[in-house]
Parts: sequence; C-alpha cells; structure tokens
Amino acid sequence: QVQLVESGGGLVQAGGSLRLSCAVSGRGLWNYAMGWFRQAPGKDREFVGTITWNGDTAFADSRKDRFTISRDNAKNTVYLQMNSLKPEDTAVYYCAASKNPNNRGRDNYDYWGQGTQVTVSS
Repeated sequence: QVQLVESGGGLVQAGGSLRLSCAVSGRGLWNYAMGWFRQAPGKDREFVGTITWNGDTAFADSRKDRFTISRDNAKNTVYLQMNSLKPEDTAVYYCAASKNPNNRGRDNYDYWGQGTQVTVSS
C-alpha cells in the first residue's frame, strides 16, 4: 500500500508564504505523477496543480502566479510552495499520486494523503 503524508501546514498572515511537503512511502519504486488539491469548508475538493515524474508542472489558472510545485525523487517527496497567500487560500491541502507517471491533469489519481490544514489570516 502506498502512503502519502502531508506536512508543513499552519497559520500564516495574508501575503506570507508556506511550503508544504508530501512524503511518499510503501513501495520501493516511486515513479508517480503527483498532484496537489485543496478543499475549503463547505466546498468541493479542487485541483491546485500537478508535477510529472520528469518534473513537468501544470496548474489551475488561478494559482499559476503564486504556487510552485517541485519534487525530489531521491527523497520521495513533493513540495508545494505557496507565495502571496490570501485568506481564500485557506483549506485542507492534499497530495495525491497517480500511477501514470506522466499525468498532467486533475483526474486519475490513485492514492491520497490525509491532508494538512492551511489557514491564512487577514
């Protein structure tokens, strides 16, 4: 079983930055595309962005200017760097793994983490 554990969430003031991590374990070979999603209270889960095994990234249009996704395959870890945070960014952030290593979209993710809370105060 593949397990994903997010970390790095917390409370930050508007305009600040936060870096989330997602550590993947459970399999010896890690060749997943990795996505980031978020879910605010009372709303559906939404797509933030994705990074393929080779490091190609794609973002939802509303987050291209502020968010960056990277990965360290040697550490089996994916990162979400969030800058210029706004109160509307407040949500539980999830990472997800796709068995398709070239997945560049918002669908077809196979494993999910439990999420980490990000709260942005004004």
